[in-house]
Amino acid sequence: MKHSIQCLDVNKSFEGDGVTTTALKGINMSFQAGEFISIVGPSGSGKSTLLSLLGALDLPTDGTIRFGNKDLQKLKTKELADFRFQHIGFIFQQYHLLPTLTSIENVLAPLIARKVSYDKKNRAAGLLEEVGLADKLNALPSQLSGGQQQRVAVARALIHEPDWLLADEPTGNLDSETGEIIFNLLSRLNKEKSCGVVFVTHEEELATRAERMIEMKDGLVVQDTRSQALA
Repeated sequence: MKHSIQCLDVNKSFEGDGVTTTALKGINMSFQAGEFISIVGPSGSGKSTLLSLLGALDLPTDGTIRFGNKDLQKLKTKELADFRFQHIGFIFQQYHLLPTLTSIENVLAPLIARKVSYDKKNRAAGLLEEVGLADKLNALPSQLSGGQQQRVAVARALIHEPDWLLADEPTGNLDSETGEIIFNLLSRLNKEKSCGVVFVTHEEELATRAERMIEMKDGLVVQDTRSQALA
């Protein structure tokens, strides 16, 4: 069963050098299972902070993030790690591939020390085929283009069939043509696998093609196209 995510009066602050920086202010919104959502806004608007909270990489200073009927901030450290493994796939701008591992080994990396009910290597090979890299299973990251490395990262994020793919500037390091390929891949996976997608981007042309676009500024949500549609 796919689950929705709710943010209830979520605030996030960071302390440093005696200064408190407020990154998110009173966020109240829900992300419905299977949605394809873009988040836009200037640097420092809170986009990446919100994404890290949705994926339980960090916890809010105040407020509640609820995944289905589960409050994430009530989970212990190991429970949070298990939650991320079971439900969340992350895709980053910098790819974060391990340079000494092949494509298939990078895709398999999240499964290290995990017991699963499927054949790990077969699933990894199948995912690389899905993203168009069937001939690159044994290639090292240094032997791949930026777009190919990002596709390996997408396959890695999908290895345990997550409810949600969270992508932070997934096309930021790519040329426009390759960025289009990655966007279309995420859109296809959203439809075919029914996984929700939240992607942070500075590219408004891509953002407007999502089913729902959220605009942030100074830690606040200033526009939400779904909310407007329902109004």
